[in-house]
Amino acid sequence: MQLPVFVVDAFTVESFRGNPAAVCLLENELDEETHQKIAREMNLSETAFIRKLHPTDNFTQSSCFGLRWFTPATEVPLCGHATLASSAVLFHKIKNVNKSITFLTLSGELKARQADEGIVMDLPLYPTYPKAHEEVQDLIQVLGTVRVQDIHYSPDTRKLLVRLDDSYGSSYWSQQLGKKEMRAFQCSCRGGEMKISLRDGGRVDITGQTALVLEGNLTI
Repeated sequence: MQLPVFVVDAFTVESFRGNPAAVCLLENELDEETHQKIAREMNLSETAFIRKLHPTDNFTQSSCFGLRWFTPATEVPLCGHATLASSAVLFHKIKNVNKSITFLTLSGELKARQADEGIVMDLPLYPTYPKAHEEVQDLIQVLGTVRVQDIHYSPDTRKLLVRLDDSYGSSYWSQQLGKKEMRAFQCSCRGGEMKISLRDGGRVDITGQTALVLEGNLTI
């Protein structure tokens, strides 16, 4: 069996910048083990799997698909940059005719639409939260007088076992600055640019562009 596979750099218009994700197109559902083996083989922070929901669906005409994300170690409930990469494959490579696409995921329905500035993703907003000092008291004692900077965790990234510093969105600065509209540039080695718009009802629009850097077939 051969599966179409793509590598897309998200939140950039230049190859080898932004945050890379692999995207696989599935005619039918695969078992969990095969999903995980493919993600491990691709060895990127996330591999996205876009699946047809019905036998009569096709990637060019249909507007609703299943979407799952796997790190090399495990499945995750949500991944923004791999959702952007998946949307770009459908819109730009497959030439899906719809202006908006819905993905059915572990985090509910996610939508992506084409816009002048790129692809706009409608995602759930997960606020950051402070780490209680009691939870790290032992660590503080071990470090002694070494200065420790306060940090905030995103609730969905603690168990990924991968680094996510290339280009990754968080609501942290919105809370700190009191702004609902922001443009962000990630100052990592690869960089990344995005537009963030917080909406009522616990949702956020994240707009970004992409660069397709690889396409081919996986043989399984």
